[in-house]
Amino acid sequence: MVPGGACPSPSAPYGVLAGSGAGSGIEADQTPRPGRGGIGATGLSFQGHVRMTALSGSLNGSSSNSALVHALAEVPSDVDLTVWEGLDQLPYFRPDAPGDDQVGALRHAVAAADAVLIATPEYAGGMPGTLKNALDWLVGTGELYAKPVVVLSAAPSPERGHNARRWVEETVRMQGASVVDSYTVAIARSDGPQDLALRAGEALGRAIGALQRGAAISS
Repeated sequence: MVPGGACPSPSAPYGVLAGSGAGSGIEADQTPRPGRGGIGATGLSFQGHVRMTALSGSLNGSSSNSALVHALAEVPSDVDLTVWEGLDQLPYFRPDAPGDDQVGALRHAVAAADAVLIATPEYAGGMPGTLKNALDWLVGTGELYAKPVVVLSAAPSPERGHNARRWVEETVRMQGASVVDSYTVAIARSDGPQDLALRAGEALGRAIGALQRGAAISS
């Protein structure tokens, strides 16, 4: 519903556990834990519904990544998924500046979430500069510390998006996050709303499964 650092190991079993997440959720554990490579401890325990903040790294009006995160928000589940959409309103990152109200809104959205989902397109072999700018505004303020993160890329082929996802993974791990899953969601240009809804349902179920695995490792 929408309410109004190390590089990963090549053998890391991304997404080996998939699940619907029906009837289960996670609640933040107050014990801080550092991020780690592969699927690691998330610092979460399953006790209530899941509060998830989703960001699309694309400003394209017809973006498949933006369409995916909005479709995720419409999947019936115990997940309260908020799509944060102020990417194009953020100022350029300056480490000596406190940030404006939009920066504060981003930090609050990430801090208030039990988990974060980032959907990124791939431009010139990496994530968009606007997405990197947003992640830079979280440097040093701790919102991503010990936070479980799911990284997706919507593309016509599951073989695409790898470089952008890897860059996002490395960036959030450097900020102490735990990447629990990372993969490309294949969305063809010919896919209609029903196809997108199906892909979104599968992606959300897989995200919950990855969060469950991370919570089990941390317990």
